[in-house]
Amino acid sequence: MSTENINLQLLARPKQKAWHSQLWVQVLIAMVAGVLLGHFAPATGQAMQPFGDAFIKLIRMLIAPIILCTVVLGIAQMNDMSRVGKVALKALISFEILTTIALVLALIVVNLWHPGRGMNINVAALNAGAVKTAVDPTHPHGVVAFFMDIIPATVVGALADGNVLQVLFLSVIFGSALVALGSYGKPLLDVLVVISKVLFGAVNIVMWATPLGAFGAIAFTVGRYGIGSLRSLGNLLICFWVICAIFVFFVLAPLSRAFGIPFFKLMRYLREEIVICFATTSSEVVLPRLLLKLENLGAKASVVGLVIPTGYSFNLTGTCLYLATAAVFLAQATNTPLTVYHQIGLLLVLLLTSKGSAGIAGAAFVVLAATLSTAGTIPVASVALILGIHRLLAEGLVPTNMIGNAICTLIVADSENALDKERMHAVLDGRAGTLSTEDTPLYPSV
Repeated sequence: MSTENINLQLLARPKQKAWHSQLWVQVLIAMVAGVLLGHFAPATGQAMQPFGDAFIKLIRMLIAPIILCTVVLGIAQMNDMSRVGKVALKALISFEILTTIALVLALIVVNLWHPGRGMNINVAALNAGAVKTAVDPTHPHGVVAFFMDIIPATVVGALADGNVLQVLFLSVIFGSALVALGSYGKPLLDVLVVISKVLFGAVNIVMWATPLGAFGAIAFTVGRYGIGSLRSLGNLLICFWVICAIFVFFVLAPLSRAFGIPFFKLMRYLREEIVICFATTSSEVVLPRLLLKLENLGAKASVVGLVIPTGYSFNLTGTCLYLATAAVFLAQATNTPLTVYHQIGLLLVLLLTSKGSAGIAGAAFVVLAATLSTAGTIPVASVALILGIHRLLAEGLVPTNMIGNAICTLIVADSENALDKERMHAVLDGRAGTLSTEDTPLYPSV
């Protein structure tokens, strides 16, 4: 019996778990505990930061090899470079359309909402040094720098640094080379299958620490920024979260339903990943689980393994919403004139800079500063105004990134006849099993 058949048999047996043993419930309980600790004991809450940071580091140490294995296996499973190119082109076109819609939507809403009007911030009075501390001034920005950053200095260096774009670049080259080898590459593919099983098994072990990581991250956020941040910049936070909600429910939801994908059932299916993203403000921590869950839905591993890692670099819709909203807000807060032509120019700059935020610590904030520097219209020093609430804003943009990538992957799979919709509906309706942290993940054999 093949590994794939064994996998489907395991998944075909739904497991009835007690409510308190479900990961998303445990994470929610941990988040409530973190909020209470951060509010009533801010100093203690801030001291919990290492728990959140350690959990994210544990997952990130596995991301690079997982991307390498999944992309190489995905390309090898297609066994046709023309089809690989077709899938990649479809994915990139859909990514560009979605990110453009996100940028336009954010610009429209923030111009109508005016969250920065009346603040009358004096840029000279802001702490520009805080921006220099948060943004590495030695990191080059621009079109040339973006494309040069895709090429790693060494193979090992790309894996060690965990740069998503660099690992993706290497994976496509290695996968293409393996396809060219034909039957000679079969032994290496078998090894990669085993390595991928080990890596996903390691992810399952690390996921046991998810509630503790969520507790530490939320306790730190509330303890550090607390109610004061919500009070002073609450209008921006509410505006941005509303923009994210509009994009998810009035752009992604109709798009999902147009391709026969039940949106709300999919959100319920991905509820653990959404909650984890919200708590940790990192979409990377759910990347391994997302790969498995979408495959379990009936999307072929060859498509999922190629589209998801690519989307994590090029389909950052939540980040686009953040960049457009924050840029216009800063212009409003500092009374910087921003004409329609200025905003069109800003939109064009954001279409490029938003693609380069993968693999950079504090990515969205860094890219925002780089964008303002490139556009030259809004004072770069004004970024200091939102430095204190960036993490609170990230709680909206990160889940949006993840949801957008999940839906986009299913749409690309459906367009390639690589989505078993019968199985998808069976899983979403609870008639077939789903992956859990107790399952031993089995990557389909090549």
